[in-house]
Amino acid sequence: MSKILILANNDVGLYKFRKELLIELIKENEVYISLPYGDFIPELEKLGCIFVNTAISRRGTNPITDLKLLIQYKQIIKEVKPNIVLTYTIKPNVYGGIACRLAKVPYIVNVTGLGTAVENEGVLQKITLFMYRIALKRASIVFMQNKENEEFFRRKRITNNNSKLIPGSGVNLQEYSLLEYPPEDNINFLFIARVMKEKGIEEYIDAAIHIKAKYPQTAFHVLGFCEQDYKNKLNELHDKGIIYYHGMQNNVRKFHRQSHCTIHPTYYPEGMSNVLLESAACGRPIITTNRSGCKEVVENGINGYIVQEKNSRDLIRKIEEFLNLNFESKKNMGILGRQKVENEFDRNLVVNSYLKEIKKLEMNG
Repeated sequence: MSKILILANNDVGLYKFRKELLIELIKENEVYISLPYGDFIPELEKLGCIFVNTAISRRGTNPITDLKLLIQYKQIIKEVKPNIVLTYTIKPNVYGGIACRLAKVPYIVNVTGLGTAVENEGVLQKITLFMYRIALKRASIVFMQNKENEEFFRRKRITNNNSKLIPGSGVNLQEYSLLEYPPEDNINFLFIARVMKEKGIEEYIDAAIHIKAKYPQTAFHVLGFCEQDYKNKLNELHDKGIIYYHGMQNNVRKFHRQSHCTIHPTYYPEGMSNVLLESAACGRPIITTNRSGCKEVVENGINGYIVQEKNSRDLIRKIEEFLNLNFESKKNMGILGRQKVENEFDRNLVVNSYLKEIKKLEMNG
């Protein structure tokens, strides 16, 4: 049996978005997963994964901590002796990539989004891009989740002919099946994201205050962990009946069931928005920004609306446009969104891309 080592920064993403790939890999390989311990580790072990506890400071920029991670990856590779390594997210991509390069082990990289360190110009961007160049130079393949990210990496000479576009993490169309569109006694809007400025929470709050005053039969829901200091504000709006804050939720499908539309006003550097893919798969219209990783999921006016980022007034306009549609038009938007993800974003497309590349490496190995 071949040994496959997966380097990731958290258990939630690995289980929720890569479970189908893991199931396929475990059939014919020993699969090791290197990441910090979390609630989904027992589930991943039940699938058959062998867990290697690895501490990662996801957003820290301390060079000593990062050097320790590189040393740790080198040690893990030495002990596991993998035939192939798969990496996800910035730090596993960079330090895992360097460790693989030093150990001369084939590795496949997945760039799940540029992240603020790469997106925002400055010293940190220069350092991160320099590290990426070193890390990705010998990668067997670099999977990119949207065209703009792929072009950016090529322009910055991080990748050349070793990158390939995949439809994000895709969406499990059985798990996120088409839901019946709810009646219109009350129109429910959903915000599902880490609650932080870059995810557009302020624009969502602005829109909720404005729309609720004009259209009392609307309800604005927020699902997600507060990463920044918005909890008091949300609780205050919750008490006023303007926003319903539900905190972090493991089961979002019960909210999709009652929802009429998902609003994702992000300007965070996304790879491909899983929130939008899952919402569209459930048959829900979506309103999101003209950002790469979001706009690919929406055909403006067909299965939702595209708004300018950081623009509350444009968001309010699009919400009003949506509210003025009749029931059948709203429902039809959701159905067209479902068809779009079936055609373009089925998770099997992603799984098959991986299996094809892994098979190619095994044949060449």
